[in-house]
Amino acid sequence: MIHELSDVHSLNIGDNTNIWQFCIVLENAKIGNNCNVNAHVFIENEVVIGDNVTIKSGVQIWDGITLEDNVFIGPNVTFTNDFLPRSKQYPKEFLKTVVKKSASIGANSTIIGGVIIEEYAMIGAGSVVTQNIGPQELWYGNPARHKGYVCKCGQKCDEKLICNECKESNK
Repeated sequence: MIHELSDVHSLNIGDNTNIWQFCIVLENAKIGNNCNVNAHVFIENEVVIGDNVTIKSGVQIWDGITLEDNVFIGPNVTFTNDFLPRSKQYPKEFLKTVVKKSASIGANSTIIGGVIIEEYAMIGAGSVVTQNIGPQELWYGNPARHKGYVCKCGQKCDEKLICNECKESNK
């Protein structure tokens, strides 16, 4: 479903993907199956979005950004793709940022261009991410710091990497 009040130029949109009102999707963007793109989202040309991705309202996804399958992007998350921006001066290549499978980024976080957020990682709301994040790591703060680990089910692990909710070992 593409809402009639959105401006979508890409033909590379998977089945069962919803794009809500006031979104702009440029022609070379690739969006997978079963995604939910909330209102007021901008998706540039050189963007790849996997299957089952949720993008909440107020997010801009710039050239060079890849969101793998099952990623969650909270409201008003900000991505960057140029470390030294100047008006009307463009880099030869934009920084590449990858958010890997099943990672989650909390509301109002800022992701500095060029980082990799590994599988199942969790970024707390309002964080400023300036470096790579490892698999299943929990980071938050400004600047974001490593605060622990999360289970694949999304709950925090104890100091022995046992999930507090499902009791799964995450070693």
